[in-house]
This record gives sequence, C-alpha cells and structure tokens, in this order.
Amino acid sequence: MNYNNAQFYTSYGSFKQIPQSERTEIAFSGRSNVGKSSLINKIFNRKSLARVSAVPGKTATINFYSLENLYFVDLPGYGYAKVSKSEKDRWGALIEGYLHDDRDLALVFQLIDFRHPPTADDIMMVNFLIDSEIPFVVILTKADKLSKRQREERRTALMNELPCAENITIIEFSAQTGEGRDEIRSIIEEIADSE
Repeated sequence: MNYNNAQFYTSYGSFKQIPQSERTEIAFSGRSNVGKSSLINKIFNRKSLARVSAVPGKTATINFYSLENLYFVDLPGYGYAKVSKSEKDRWGALIEGYLHDDRDLALVFQLIDFRHPPTADDIMMVNFLIDSEIPFVVILTKADKLSKRQREERRTALMNELPCAENITIIEFSAQTGEGRDEIRSIIEEIADSE
C-alpha cells in the first residue's frame, strides 16, 4: 500500500449530504485537539493532507480521504466548549448520523490524549462503540510528551478509567517520533487486504 498516494476526496457539513458507502471506510474519532489531523498526516507521510490547527474545533466537517480501495474518514472533534450550542448540535448530528448509518465501516480509531484521563465524552464514545458493536482501536496520542514513569502511571490508570480496557487494542502514538505508526498501518493493511 503506497501511503503517499492518499488524497483528500471530499467533505460534508451535514449528514444528509453524505452518499451511501461505496468502499470500506476507516474512521478517526476523538475530542477536539486530540491530534486526529496530525495522526492522519503521519500515517500518510504528508505534512498537510489533513489541516492541522492550534485552534480546537477546527474540523467542523466530515472529511473523506481516498487510498486504493479504502476511504479514511476524519470525524469532527467533539467536546470543545467554545463553540455555540447549535454548532455543537450540528457536529453531534454529523458524528452520530455517520456512526448510526448503514455504512461499510471496518474500524474506528478512537483517539484519546495519553497525558490525561479520558474525558466523559471519550468514555461515552467508547461505550457507544462497544454497544453498537463497531470494531475500534484506541490510539493514545501525544505519547512523546510523557516520561517513562508517567506512561506507566497512565497505563495503569487507564485499566480502570476505560470501559472493558483489558479487551481493547490500545496503541501508544506520537506524531513527533512516529511511534505507533507501523502498528496502525499494519491494522489498515489487514483491512485493505481483506477487501
């Protein structure tokens, strides 16, 4: 799989605009500013395939990227306080509509900031994925910002913080060092090969 060939395909600002699935999809979910765009750029070896912003809540649309027989779907970040209620509701409807739809969704990469306990929204999302029987992998972002000891402490705490943690595939990731990228890519390739 040549990751450099990934291309921005299209984006949608409301759920009604999204056409039916025509390819297998892999989605990226997480709260605002958790590092979804940085992760996407790292996977595809690109500096700005997905636009990275210092301002949380920048991705307000569902963005589709295309590579070979797959679509990669960047969902809007959730949980950002400084947007209007109507905007929050629109994002919620977009994310929920997408995840509830009858799509060919093979996997969700659920991103959580490794430095902090999962937020209430993160827990809600993990529970939703479990209840909906949507396969997912948890990606712990910003791993390079923690010392070895802090990582150990966070790993231990996560076992109690995340529902069903012992049964979840968890990957520690850093957009800076590339740690975790190969693991993520091998999961993607497994899905691409099974299509």
